[in-house]
Amino acid sequence: MTEEKDTKVKFLQRLLHRYRLVVMNDDTFEENFSLRLTPLGLLILLGSVTIVMVMLVTSLIAFTPLREYIPGYADVGMRRQLISLTLRSDSLEQALTEQNIFTNNVNNVLKGNIKTDSAQNRPDKSKEYDKLRLGATANEASLKHSIESQDQYSLAYGTESSKSGISNFSFFTPLKGIVSAQFNGKEQHYGIDIVGPENEAIKATLDGTVILATWSSETGYTITIQHSNNLISVYKHNSVLLKKVGDYINAGEAIAIIGNSGEQTTGPHLHFELWYNGTAINPQEYMIF
Repeated sequence: MTEEKDTKVKFLQRLLHRYRLVVMNDDTFEENFSLRLTPLGLLILLGSVTIVMVMLVTSLIAFTPLREYIPGYADVGMRRQLISLTLRSDSLEQALTEQNIFTNNVNNVLKGNIKTDSAQNRPDKSKEYDKLRLGATANEASLKHSIESQDQYSLAYGTESSKSGISNFSFFTPLKGIVSAQFNGKEQHYGIDIVGPENEAIKATLDGTVILATWSSETGYTITIQHSNNLISVYKHNSVLLKKVGDYINAGEAIAIIGNSGEQTTGPHLHFELWYNGTAINPQEYMIF
């Protein structure tokens, strides 16, 4: 241990030992310059000079155009241009894809290659409609027979009833229930909403011919009947349709089943409309629900 300490002490003494650097004239041996140095001071001086040189070189490369000559060092402006060009190319590619899709759709429309809606006129299979009683009840049959037996209330409308409008029409109530929404033309509600029992049959209000039997996302299963004297009745939000376009319907005949189909509904009900000469009229003025 003593020898090691002595060695360290000697090494430190050598680092701190002063030396004199003399510059002399070779011909006259005249002393021109002298400098006293220690090995430790010389190391510190060399280290400081090295650090300063490294900082100067780094600053020269980082803050001058010389950095562009270093392999692998990209210009900041060039990077921004590359990013901008990449974004533009992506936008052009997306626009080109959308344009191709639009062109293909237009070509399909022009060629008639349009797929029909598979959900149209598709019956609701969640219920057993085979077990439903679609026939008229005893009271309904009696009322129908009483009305048809009287000439003044005949359902066969001729020229006289056409002249007097629809005031003499004997409407058959399509559904007995509670009117949950009244007729309101100002709010564009051109009919009434009737809430009735589940699986109840919807009856035709008058004799006529089915001119529309379809399905849409807004009103669900809808059936429309053309009557005499430019009168049309509309039945919306059904769960299933029992008649098709072109069928002749008698008053009181079942044409659909009450339902909750379509987006514009919040529960099982019938939306019933009457249109006379192209104008919506209030069904409650002509029948009792």
